Amino acid sequence: MENPNNLVTVRARTGLHDTPRTSIFTALPSDAQQVLRNTYALLSLTLLFAAALAFLSVTMALPAPGLILTLAGYFGLLFAIHKLKNSGWALPAVFALTGFMGYTLGPLLSRTLSLPGGATTIAMALATTGAIFLALSAWVLTTRRDFSWMGGLLFAGMVVSILASLAAIFLQMPALALAVSAMVAFLSAGLILFETSAIVNGGERNYVMATVSLFVSIFNLFTSLLHLFGFGSNE
Repeated sequence: MENPNNLVTVRARTGLHDTPRTSIFTALPSDAQQVLRNTYALLSLTLLFAAALAFLSVTMALPAPGLILTLAGYFGLLFAIHKLKNSGWALPAVFALTGFMGYTLGPLLSRTLSLPGGATTIAMALATTGAIFLALSAWVLTTRRDFSWMGGLLFAGMVVSILASLAAIFLQMPALALAVSAMVAFLSAGLILFETSAIVNGGERNYVMATVSLFVSIFNLFTSLLHLFGFGSNE
């Protein structure tokens, strides 16, 4: 039979220990782990739900809801989620918002598919969005850097981009619309850093609001890249 003292000596010489291995996720505080787990689970479900409604919107050739209805539905549902974030109605409100955004995405996808190389453009935008989200999330989880200082800059940037996009629509300025798409893509990447950092460092403890923030950032990043890639592949 092996001498237990010899095993201890072997472990001491080889550096082997009985302590459990820790991953990036398990190294986080328990409350951050819980919020992150719930956020990613709900985010996965909302992305699938929005993708399903976008697919239905494309296959059924549903019309675009229009600018006014889109803005009213988007900001109205955001306001409802903020008010209901601590109640049992928060989850239905989240799926209502993400489903509505999936529906509004359908006409954009239909127009892109009608262009030469449209399917390739969508695939490129989708793959790039996923790669950016995974890379930025992994960076924050690994370094645990605090990006809370970006909050004011990101909010101001989004306000400017909304006003600029409205100007591009009403003034029919394609160059301005392209610049806005690039700006929104950059701001969306910053918001992914900001929200993930808030979860990791304790600034966000409501997984409903964290999910909505990340979903909107991913949605805006995808649509912006879709515009940019579509512009690059077509006149």
